[in-house]
Amino acid sequence: MATDNLTHLAAFAAVARHRSFRKAGAELALSTSAVSYAIRALEERLGVGLFHRTTRSVALTEAGQRLLERLQPALDQVHDALEEMNHFRAAPAGLLRINATRAAVQTQLGPRLARFLQAHADVRIELAQDDGLVDIVAKGFDAGVRLHESVPEDMVAVPLGPPLRGLIVGAPSYLQRRGVPAHPRELAQHECVRFRFASGHLYKWQFERDGQELEVDVPGRLTLGDQHTILQAVIDGLGLAYVLEDAARPFLNDGRLVAVLEDWSEPFPGFVLYYPRQRQMSSALRAFVDMVRDTAA
Repeated sequence: MATDNLTHLAAFAAVARHRSFRKAGAELALSTSAVSYAIRALEERLGVGLFHRTTRSVALTEAGQRLLERLQPALDQVHDALEEMNHFRAAPAGLLRINATRAAVQTQLGPRLARFLQAHADVRIELAQDDGLVDIVAKGFDAGVRLHESVPEDMVAVPLGPPLRGLIVGAPSYLQRRGVPAHPRELAQHECVRFRFASGHLYKWQFERDGQELEVDVPGRLTLGDQHTILQAVIDGLGLAYVLEDAARPFLNDGRLVAVLEDWSEPFPGFVLYYPRQRQMSSALRAFVDMVRDTAA
């Protein structure tokens, strides 16, 4: 196969995966115009259109979908063959793409990145922060970071740290004004700052004590989609919120926040790094997994 053919096919697969010429170019370290040229040359060679293009979207044609289905396994084999050559290198190298929730980046993953990059000069990391549930294989990521309960069963999961705990927190000024709830059901009489996932799902607060589990759909006039913003709103006295203890700990320590209903807050399995069980691991991912295991111990 000619080199330019392989380049054009790789560009096609990247555009199909991202539904974007710009994002495909970023992945391949090519300009958007170079990706567009590659796709146009491939379409001219095949004599069929592979994408429907508008100013706002890119979608596969029927022919493009068929080509992707036949092509992707072969490209995966090429990728694995090249990655296998890294076993003969003295040091890990290449691009490592990770998709993680913002909370995981702030509390677990972020602090490890500097250490890893300092130790592995030939590795590049692309970190996408996404609170939704993502098919990391379909989106071209090497690994993901989510709560253990969200990880598909066919993935290998490596704990990033100890179990986590969620806490209900409020500012001292709010609690003095509205009182301290003694039971989760009393949250119905409080202002609560709620969290909505990127998928649109509104999180219901979960509680457990002595084997009794409760799920409360709390009231609230303010709904946000980022834990950092939620913490700031609570510090400002806008209500109570359910947040991860690790994220709230600095504000609990300096007195800006107070935890309530702590006897209803049981630990649960925390964040894990996960990756496909069947796919050949790149040298960069293998090194990152080893680092996670060492630092989580």
